[in-house]
Amino acid sequence: MRISVIGCGYLGAVHAACMAELGHDVVGVDVDESKVAELAAGRAPFFEPGLPEVLARGVASGRLRFTTDMAETAGARVHFVAVGTPQTAGSHAADLRYVDAAVGGLLPHLSDGDLVVGKSTVPVGTAARLGDLVRASSGADLAWNPEFLREGFAVADTLSPDRFVYGVPGGEGGERATALLDEVYAGPLAAGMPRLVTDYATAELVKVSANAFLATKISFINAMAEIAEATGADVTQLADAIGHDARIGRRFLNAGLGFGGGCLPKDIRAFQARADELGLESLAFLADVDAVNMRRRRYVVDLALEMLGEVVGAKVAVLGLAFKPDSDDVRDSPALDVARALQEAGAHVVAYDPEANATAALVAPGLEYVDSVDEAIQGAALALVLTEWRQFRGLDPEAVGRSMAHRRVIDARTVLDLALWRDHGFEARGLGRP
Repeated sequence: MRISVIGCGYLGAVHAACMAELGHDVVGVDVDESKVAELAAGRAPFFEPGLPEVLARGVASGRLRFTTDMAETAGARVHFVAVGTPQTAGSHAADLRYVDAAVGGLLPHLSDGDLVVGKSTVPVGTAARLGDLVRASSGADLAWNPEFLREGFAVADTLSPDRFVYGVPGGEGGERATALLDEVYAGPLAAGMPRLVTDYATAELVKVSANAFLATKISFINAMAEIAEATGADVTQLADAIGHDARIGRRFLNAGLGFGGGCLPKDIRAFQARADELGLESLAFLADVDAVNMRRRRYVVDLALEMLGEVVGAKVAVLGLAFKPDSDDVRDSPALDVARALQEAGAHVVAYDPEANATAALVAPGLEYVDSVDEAIQGAALALVLTEWRQFRGLDPEAVGRSMAHRRVIDARTVLDLALWRDHGFEARGLGRP
């Protein structure tokens, strides 16, 4: 099938490459000429494991191409809209200008029987509005097919998701949309992936509800870490104990620096803003979820200042800048927030991340960036593990200690054996652990 993907940022580039991997003829469209040039050459403009290989195969096969010309979407049967929905300036509401512009730009190139498919995370009610516009202008149908990608696993999550959700209109339009999406995803569906067909509003709510639930679970265990810190309890053992309850589960119960990235913080704020617009208090608790999450960043900064004593001029090694491992994404990164706050307090911050140095330098150029753990820790008065990269889990405390000016470490991601580090003479602090 011929497919177009409008918007070739993180979501769109991955989706376009994976659709070509499934055997479709795909054209990706974006307004950023430099991004399009990179993608057209088969190079990923950001770090995502597995994407370079899938992208290169698609371009080399001729099934995948990229352009800045929206007219190139003409003739495709299915058009995926995968543009961003950032926060509106001065508000927590989602900014829909890019979604509206993408759909508006598509309208002249749609034919009767085409299907426009929203992938972007939008406030409930958006699909119904856009569906009326698409049908009235072109005779095409509209569906909403939310994405559930985890950065670091996006290729696998696109090719083998844990579920498909189709939000479709009623009647024959919904039947046509469902049939076309089933054709697009024929391979994964044949492998047994679950498929749920819903109305528009339910499909829109699925993604933001999932993100709100995950954010709440993370903030819950971090709130318990605050209680543990005040009482001498161990939040990791607590998480193990309650995680054995099948109704709760252990995943997303690792206390630490909290969540970040381009989805969870933005989406829970936009979700609450939409509830407010509807005159509902149902999501008021998300303000507390957000507050707990932001409070953990300040707590780590305060802990670092306490351990340092004399802050001004002290070398601080920051290990990790991305909001999570296997990504170079520093959007709303707790790690980068902590690094910048320590720099503002007068510390000499030297940072290392296996993939995110370059992206971090674009938004925090005042930090010093180095190319290895060894360079970061050399002569440091304090080291902080702020992103749970695998290579940080295996650090040798004795070797690290020999390089540092003072044996002090903060494990903000629960990846180090604090007892082992203390045995090697470290003042080692974790979050929610005695």
